Amino acid sequence: MSAGPVHRPACTAGDAALLEVAEAIAADWAELGVRGSFLARNLDTGEQLGFDADEPVPLASVVKVPLALVVLDRIAAGELDAARPVTVDPATGSVGPTGLAAFRHPATVAVGDLVLLMLAVSDNTAADALLDLVPVADVDARLTAWGCSGIRMRHRLHHMYQCAAGAAGNDFSLALELAIRDDRSGRHTIETLDPAHANLGTAASLVTLLQRVWRDEIAHAGATAELRRLMGLQVFTHRLAAELRADTVRVSGKTGTFLHLRHEIGVVEAESGDRVAVAALTRSDRRANLAPDIDLAIGIAARQAFEALRR
Repeated sequence: MSAGPVHRPACTAGDAALLEVAEAIAADWAELGVRGSFLARNLDTGEQLGFDADEPVPLASVVKVPLALVVLDRIAAGELDAARPVTVDPATGSVGPTGLAAFRHPATVAVGDLVLLMLAVSDNTAADALLDLVPVADVDARLTAWGCSGIRMRHRLHHMYQCAAGAAGNDFSLALELAIRDDRSGRHTIETLDPAHANLGTAASLVTLLQRVWRDEIAHAGATAELRRLMGLQVFTHRLAAELRADTVRVSGKTGTFLHLRHEIGVVEAESGDRVAVAALTRSDRRANLAPDIDLAIGIAARQAFEALRR
């Protein structure tokens, strides 16, 4: 059987030196068997570099960032009480290895702390509990009203696992094989990996969202400030922050992982005042649940882009 056409990423950059960095990152990813999109932008100068930044990609848990912004905006507007208690029953909660999703007994948590759990440890049950208060359609409508073109919220987090189980039963190794096969063919067995039905975003739209949050150009100022604070509390530092650990650098981010998807978006800030927003959205062709080399490649890309875009 002949091999399919080789994908050639469409690189973009402000000048030749930045274009060289974008091309090097794309080549590194291709060598690992990773296809994806990447964009990094200096929030103050507007200079940027990346590739395939307008390609729509299923977001997995990265969608929790726009969800959090909508919830926090309602709190800032006085429409939702951050202290409101919500009782969550694990028997009816979403699948996931962290936070309330891993609990065995009912627990009562305030709305504001559900947002914390959703962002800091990527708690799927916390996310779906928030969607009981602010439905999916309301989140999607608010994003549209804010002009967040390129970002769509269409389903709850638990629906990802329901669709995978519907296609592969409880065999997530089979689900991973289906995801990889379907990514090549463009015909999706798992509905929540189909761009026509998935929670969706592009690297460009996500970087623009982060830019607006960090510059207080969207929602209430109290909501954007709280989102920045909570994203700074993320406990997972194996992707964007992997190559940027230093006392003089702060990385605020949110990962997204599901089957062959490994993503992260975030903002890198240095004491010097440099601020760079990054979106790295990857799809692997590897039948492995763990791929630390891909995680590290995201971190290397973030460091290279940050260093290239510093003033």
